[in-house]
Amino acid sequence: MQDAMNWLARDPDPRTREELQHLIDEGMHDELEDRFSQRLEFGTAGLRGKVGCGPNRMNRLVIQETATGLGHYLIEHVANASIRGVVVGYDGRLDSKQFAIDTASVLTALGIKVYLTSDVAATPIVAFGIEHFNAAAAVVVTASHNPPEYNGFKVYWENGAQIIPPHDAGIAGEIDIASTKPIPLMSLSDAETQGKLVWLTEGYYQTYRAAINQSPYVNNALESANTTITYTAMHGVGAKMAEDLLHDAGFHKVFSVAEQREPDGNFPTVNFPNPEEKGAMDLVVNLAKSVDADIACANDPDADRFAVAVRTDNTARTDDASYKMLTGDQVGVLFAHYLLSKPHTKNQLVGNSIVSSTLLEKVAQSHGATYFQTLTGFKWLANIGMQLEDEQNEFLFAYEEALGYTIGTQVRDKDGLSAIVVFAQLVEELKSQGRTVWDLLAQISFEHGVHTNAQRSIALDPDSPSIGSKLRAAQPNAINGVAISVIEDLQSSLRFVIGGNTEAINLPSSDVLIYHLEDGTRIIVRPSGTEPKVKVYYETVTKFEGTETYEDTRLRGEEDMNKLIEQHQQELNA
Repeated sequence: MQDAMNWLARDPDPRTREELQHLIDEGMHDELEDRFSQRLEFGTAGLRGKVGCGPNRMNRLVIQETATGLGHYLIEHVANASIRGVVVGYDGRLDSKQFAIDTASVLTALGIKVYLTSDVAATPIVAFGIEHFNAAAAVVVTASHNPPEYNGFKVYWENGAQIIPPHDAGIAGEIDIASTKPIPLMSLSDAETQGKLVWLTEGYYQTYRAAINQSPYVNNALESANTTITYTAMHGVGAKMAEDLLHDAGFHKVFSVAEQREPDGNFPTVNFPNPEEKGAMDLVVNLAKSVDADIACANDPDADRFAVAVRTDNTARTDDASYKMLTGDQVGVLFAHYLLSKPHTKNQLVGNSIVSSTLLEKVAQSHGATYFQTLTGFKWLANIGMQLEDEQNEFLFAYEEALGYTIGTQVRDKDGLSAIVVFAQLVEELKSQGRTVWDLLAQISFEHGVHTNAQRSIALDPDSPSIGSKLRAAQPNAINGVAISVIEDLQSSLRFVIGGNTEAINLPSSDVLIYHLEDGTRIIVRPSGTEPKVKVYYETVTKFEGTETYEDTRLRGEEDMNKLIEQHQQELNA
């Protein structure tokens, strides 16, 4: 109870003080225990959690303590951090603006210059500012595609990418110290007077727009494209910039879902503002049917992710027109093929995460490009991509299956705004050839096989021993009756080639097992560190037989996948 009383005395927000006082007065011990037994953990994605009172929630005091810890860490670890400053932006969630103001108040009080967006901003627009201003870091207040009750605090390092170890642990240590001391605060007006606060107004947003338009991968030669596009911002902050960039690239037949166009932190038309969730794309697909669109596109609420549904038939405008959502892997491979097909003066670098499709590596090899692979999380893709760049090697593209794509080097993180433009260009180019996205996927699949991907969370017996330990103690020889050819154990960073050598793996240690089967199937097992379940990622490769069409082979691949999942789940639980 003392912790709660101490928190009450420090909390600057009347709303969360009232909430906490109510929990105390009503003797709601379980709820208090949940709020005070631990702090929201600061990790490589920064902070993310439900909004509410106490250290295990997102609120103004947690933000102020986090900003203090970050400020002290930057002063200590980044040269001239105070002068170079921090870019701060925020999305359209209900508390985001206040949390951004609190962040700026703390950092300027510590003597650090702050570039603060004057309005809501997409995450890639804020991340872009690091290189533009040579800033020491950036903060985006966003919970991305989480439910409405969440918010977050995402941190970018001076290289423009999201933070990776050891910075996450270092900042977390400083936050712990900050939570025991008075919080330094400066009013924004004082900060502005002292030259410590720079407002990022419309001119800055236009600078990002110009940079994307100047990208070598964005073609502005088109006066007027024939592709019709429907778009939704999903109650987020992407609409204006997405529409402007599409218009700049010659796409004038763009129709936005009106009821989802403006930022609204309540997300009234979607239960879960994530394009991957069932029903989230319904409105943009319905609009596509009404205007006979080629593609129906979406950004998530902070516009760093991009999703697209593509027309599957050639019938005239009709309510029965059919659209199918592409998977993140399909979009990633289409981007890679399209971008690698253009002329290049240097060797091209393309990468994806371990749980994304192996098809990218095959496409990269067929175009003579260098492929790299990282652990899950865009922070790794961006950071490793930069490490591989030099005079001869140019970063081109990276993606992860959860709808994150980065093209070129304007932004060192996933960018759903530039992605939508480049994808529209790809569709336009195919259309001018009398082809569709499905034709290109079929072409790629004829060359490399149909790659089918799926993931499942499997609950295990609570009393069972650690699944990771169990598998390592008695590694299987076969799965679903197919022999295993290679086992990769990321915990020991070793690759065991069955009947061959053992090799080192150049990836950070992680509790992950990857099984490669003789028929091209890949199974990734990621045990949960907190509960008795395991996340499994499956990939099958189906070769064409006889006169099969792409659709025939794809459906056969899906059948094979369902059988594999069923069999493997039985084997895991055995």
